[in-house]
Amino acid sequence: MLEVIWLIPAFPLAGFLLILLFGRRLGDPKAGYLAATMVLASFVVAVGAFFDLRTMPAEERQHVEVLFSWVPVSSLHIDMAFLADPLSLTMCLFVTGVGFLIHLYAVGYMHGDPKFSKFFLYMNLFVTSMVVLVLGENLLVTFLGWEGVGTCSYFLISFWHTRDSAATAGKKAFITNRVGDWGVMLAMFWSFQAIGSVSYSALNGAAESGALARSTATAIAMLLFVGAVGKSAQLPLYLWLPDAMEGPTPVSALIHAATMVTAGVFLMTRVSPVLEASAVWAPQVIAWIGALTALFAASIAVAQNDIKKVLAYSTVSQLGYMFLAIGSGAYVAAIFHMVTHAFFKALLFLGAGSVIHGMHHEQDMRRMGQIRRYMPITAGTFIVGWLAIAGVPPFAGFWSKDEILLFVLADNIALYVIGIVTALLTAYYMTRQVIMVFFGEAKWESHAEEHGAHGEFKPHESPPIMLIPLVVLAGLAIVGGLIQLPSFGWVPSGAQHQLENWTEPVIEFAEADIAGTWADGHKLILIGIAVASGLIGIALAWLVYQRKRFRPVEPQLLEEGWKYDQTVSAFMGGPGRKAFEAVAWFDSAVVDGAVHGVARLVRGSAGEIRKAQTGNVRNYAGIVGVGVVLLLAWFVIFRGVM
Repeated sequence: MLEVIWLIPAFPLAGFLLILLFGRRLGDPKAGYLAATMVLASFVVAVGAFFDLRTMPAEERQHVEVLFSWVPVSSLHIDMAFLADPLSLTMCLFVTGVGFLIHLYAVGYMHGDPKFSKFFLYMNLFVTSMVVLVLGENLLVTFLGWEGVGTCSYFLISFWHTRDSAATAGKKAFITNRVGDWGVMLAMFWSFQAIGSVSYSALNGAAESGALARSTATAIAMLLFVGAVGKSAQLPLYLWLPDAMEGPTPVSALIHAATMVTAGVFLMTRVSPVLEASAVWAPQVIAWIGALTALFAASIAVAQNDIKKVLAYSTVSQLGYMFLAIGSGAYVAAIFHMVTHAFFKALLFLGAGSVIHGMHHEQDMRRMGQIRRYMPITAGTFIVGWLAIAGVPPFAGFWSKDEILLFVLADNIALYVIGIVTALLTAYYMTRQVIMVFFGEAKWESHAEEHGAHGEFKPHESPPIMLIPLVVLAGLAIVGGLIQLPSFGWVPSGAQHQLENWTEPVIEFAEADIAGTWADGHKLILIGIAVASGLIGIALAWLVYQRKRFRPVEPQLLEEGWKYDQTVSAFMGGPGRKAFEAVAWFDSAVVDGAVHGVARLVRGSAGEIRKAQTGNVRNYAGIVGVGVVLLLAWFVIFRGVM
């Protein structure tokens, strides 16, 4: 299977081409089933490749499949090649596996949409781009997929482009990601200038051997981090992701749970040796930005009323956790949380979509309540996702979040405190959401007339094709932690640190060693603190929103996201626009003016000189004679020849 690893992106690409050619003829739901089948085929190939690689010794778990020579230009030689190793296959497994479930769900969710086949055309192209991104053997192939997911996110977020808010959100996502793309491009140029290659093996090998200067490693790592900040929605470029909720809910689940937003985390893990070889402050910057992003987004989520906006800010916060892990040298923990997050966040987004579907497209949680009676499967699976993200054992999110906090405490106690506070806020706002939607008071009855139901409006459960993915994801959110169980006496030795053992060839050079630290010796205490923070957050939200013992604290400032988005928009529309106009004027008047001025000078001078070309031989002879006299005079007077 390793030799046909190219089939992983080939199947969804084939689905894209088939729907492009025959999508209208296939229609609803056949186009959706075709798209889902192609992603399922990719998942099957990824599973086969996983077992092939699993049978190899750890040091041999790497296979490069070269398709063709892509850029053979002088000393620059870049192949269109795919790299199958533990990191890329781990990504492929959950991208295609969760992606298939989201495609299946979307068949029911998008039923009746007039652009049904076009939606799945974009979805298949998105999956193609994402697996190219993670399978790329070099930075340029990764960048091809990187740009592909950025373009597809624009198509999908603004899918309902007749709504101004959706069209604006798509443009904001596209433009914001271009800022990060600038960093990735510069990193590629710098890599080629430094080592003559953009291959990961050459770049990481140079970092591990010490052939890469510290300053060069720092520059490449930080430029790639700029790209990661844009793609994975970290401060200051996070603002595109909450607005991206304007897209259909399956898009939210695909982009913001299992695929695009994790690309930055993947990229930083892929070049972990370069980050390890960089200056000491580089990983500290990554850790602090991740921690501040996690806390910042969690504080905003506590005051959101749109069911999808809560999950959007939650995604930003959880991605901050992953970057906090990377900055702390906990690459395994970052991958672990990436996988578990794909399970429970996809579950939560699809659950939210089921609620919206059952509530006749209502998204305001203040108009919900008590709908668990009418949507029991949706409610039950959503509650599993809530417990997972809140860090309640034994659900998947508890294990991955606890491992991140363990490494963070060993590295920096201040960052650990921020992580614990963020965990408490996460449990708080997610409990708030569960109560407002599934418990509390039924507030949807008073809005029946707005939906044209005239008092007969009731929520209803979603069709089976939407519920099956919820049940599967709920199961994964329960047992997902088994892939990386800690080393406790009650855990069989063969079941401990499975993910760490699997990814060791990729991360062993850069992974932090916390053996012998206080954190490593007091794991049970840290587990207790982490569980307590989650339970406190749940209890507080229950007292405020269910028992109503305290008044909710939801300041307008938090509801408006600390006014960050408005501030950026005001700057871009005011001083920013004037600055851009000034740059455009300078480019037009000064840069282009200098170029055009030189051209005019040359043209004018040539015109005057051309007048001397009369065609009269006697004139030419006279000019030659004058020239000879002048030369003789110069030699006599200035050179003293005579």
